Amino acid sequence: LIGMIAGYAGGILQTIIMRLTDALMSMPSLIFSIIIVSILKGGVAAVVFAIAVTLLPGYIRLINGQVLSLKQNDYIMAERSMGAKKIRIIFKHILPNTLSPLIVQMTMMMGIAILSEASLSFLGLGILPPTAAWGSLAYDGYKYLMMRPLLSLAPGLAIMILVFSVNMVGDGLRDALD
Repeated sequence: LIGMIAGYAGGILQTIIMRLTDALMSMPSLIFSIIIVSILKGGVAAVVFAIAVTLLPGYIRLINGQVLSLKQNDYIMAERSMGAKKIRIIFKHILPNTLSPLIVQMTMMMGIAILSEASLSFLGLGILPPTAAWGSLAYDGYKYLMMRPLLSLAPGLAIMILVFSVNMVGDGLRDALD
């Protein structure tokens, strides 16, 4: 929604939104997530919020670029010349055409979100016990790495397989939707 507003409104509003987005993107996402989770004292809600805030700029930039491209198309200009309201143009024409890249972006970024959650949990800042998290399971097994390597390797392999699978789905969706 933020990227769509910025792209369609243009002008000073777009400049402000995109500069704030650039400022968020300039910070390393893991460090920014650690700061947010530390302020919010951990837990599932804090992890979800931190990952959402760190991944949001990528979505804003994607949708902004799509809207800037789409609003110059002839059918949008024809709709505008017939007196269609902005809200109709956005929901009837622009939104449906931005869904395909958005779905692909979501699947590709899901792997990053999974790795971020696992990293935060490994560091002890993420999802708190007794709720299970692969990062905390890997950390618990790390203590026994020399005696029982499977305790740490199993969660790591599960994370790797899941991220690989999600990326393959995203790649397949990109091929199918392009």
